[in-house]
Amino acid sequence: MTQTAPSPPIASPAAAAERARWITLVVLCLGFLMVILDSTIVNVALPAIQDDLGFSQSGLAWVVNAYLIAFGGLLMLSGRIGDLIGRRRVFLAGVALFTLASILCGAAQSQGMLVVARFVQGIGGALSSAVILGMIVTLFPQPGERARAIGIYSFVAAGGGSVGLLAGGVLTDAINWHWIFFVNVPIGVATLAAALRLVPRDEGIGLANGADAPGALLLVGAPMLTVCTIVGTEDAGWGSARTIGLGVLAIALLAAFVAREQRAAHPLVPLRIFRSRNVTGANVVQMLMVSGMFGVFFLGVLYYQRILGYDALEIGLAFLPVALGIAAMSVGLAARLIMRFGARRTLVPGLGLIAVGLGLFVRVPIDADYVTDLLPSMVLIGIGAGLGFPSLMTLAMSGATEADSGLASGLVNTSQQMGGALGLSVLATLSASRSENLLAQGEPLAQALVDGYQLAFAVAAGLVVAAVLLALVLLRPPREAAVAADAVVEHAG
Repeated sequence: MTQTAPSPPIASPAAAAERARWITLVVLCLGFLMVILDSTIVNVALPAIQDDLGFSQSGLAWVVNAYLIAFGGLLMLSGRIGDLIGRRRVFLAGVALFTLASILCGAAQSQGMLVVARFVQGIGGALSSAVILGMIVTLFPQPGERARAIGIYSFVAAGGGSVGLLAGGVLTDAINWHWIFFVNVPIGVATLAAALRLVPRDEGIGLANGADAPGALLLVGAPMLTVCTIVGTEDAGWGSARTIGLGVLAIALLAAFVAREQRAAHPLVPLRIFRSRNVTGANVVQMLMVSGMFGVFFLGVLYYQRILGYDALEIGLAFLPVALGIAAMSVGLAARLIMRFGARRTLVPGLGLIAVGLGLFVRVPIDADYVTDLLPSMVLIGIGAGLGFPSLMTLAMSGATEADSGLASGLVNTSQQMGGALGLSVLATLSASRSENLLAQGEPLAQALVDGYQLAFAVAAGLVVAAVLLALVLLRPPREAAVAADAVVEHAG
């Protein structure tokens, strides 16, 4: 009598759904990683782009600025559009546009084509990344699994920049600068194919509940003009009539937007989201933290390049401990600490480690030894960011509902971009001014540059210390789940 082999066990529907959610998280993070990598991978290749296409120094800045203006200006609107028409649709449209624009960037043979393609790339990046965090908190409603998912997302958000420096160095040295854009194409195509199959459909709350055209124009105009004002300070200066005029206009647009949303029957951005102390406080703290950390990711690159003579690949390897530290903390450990002690208690030590790491950078010498003078800072910043980013994102999304999680997600990304742009502009201005003054006094070039970097690193550390103080004052420790459950049971009884 023939015996048949036993059939393999069939996974339960619940187990299959659980597995599908985590695979979906990987798909979303893959799309986000493409955007994050691009934000730093381009910086490493700028000298090669300048030599090839003949950019002037001021013109070269628009390879970065065109992207930043579109990206930073459209994040909040993109997140809200996701709430209205469905976050899946917005994510897919963003990935497709970003991939197409990457092809155009890589194929660019003129300055104008590259700058325009970078602007379009910024639009695609805003559409895709603005809704991802909102999709994650919807996919993972339970506190424990949400903390783990946000930790993975935070690793991509914070660690991807370090990986981008390394990838940029490898691609630029091994092939040419065009491939820093072409590398996005297979990632984008794979993300689109997987997202079409795996990301669940959502219909959104409908345009009737927030289709406010004047509000949308103001919501785009205010942040876009703010970013444009900040990036323009490198040439015009902070005290120039241009900077002050644009800054005043940006504030006026923001005030007009708030007034419009207060009167609208169906506001594009319900202002109730800002009434949450943790949501507003977390975004303010994040702006300060990112402002400080960008001192390392920008001026640190210049220090390694101009003072220590590192090439593009060596710079990427120098920053690798930051990515490893973020990975070690954010993927797993940060989630457990948040569940055990709360997001606020996990955040504050993380910010403290970042501040100490930046503080150690203040003493960097001209003839630094990487292991003794620089590695400790890289490790501390990586560990601190690995604890800080998941905690901040947990707090920033704590007040989001199903109807406005896209908006909250866009707000988180906007505060990151504004903080990065503002910190980069302020720190670069302070560093350059200090170095120029010392050069005028006859100090050698290398020492004048190092003194400028040291001043910027000191200010960066001060910004993160301010973030610690604000976190202690503004943020409230979230109630433990067990306490909340007991209160519900007691009330029901």
